[in-house]
Amino acid sequence: MLLAFSVAPSGQPARLDPAADSPAGAGAASADASVHDAVAAAVKVVRDSGLPNHTDSMFTTIEGEWDEVFAVVKKATEAVGRFGSRVSLVIKADIRPGYSGELTAKVERLETAIADAG
Repeated sequence: MLLAFSVAPSGQPARLDPAADSPAGAGAASADASVHDAVAAAVKVVRDSGLPNHTDSMFTTIEGEWDEVFAVVKKATEAVGRFGSRVSLVIKADIRPGYSGELTAKVERLETAIADAG
């Protein structure tokens, strides 16, 4: 399974417990409305998972089995939740039983088709 997702916070972050490892208000969006710190937290979760993945400017794609992929998405969403009172999550999946290595193989097939057409 390939799963592409985009996750972003909105609203003000909840006040954190003083005993927590981050100060209250940590992770608020910057003056230019960038959410890069929140996205970085999500991408770190994905990379730490050990699953094959790719991040571009709009989505992070993960490859693996259903349960392991969705566990990572849940954990990444929870990481972003610290940065706002609300989280937006967009998911697109390619569920193709019996295939693996598609994170790169699909792109390789595309590049071959372009080269053959040219």
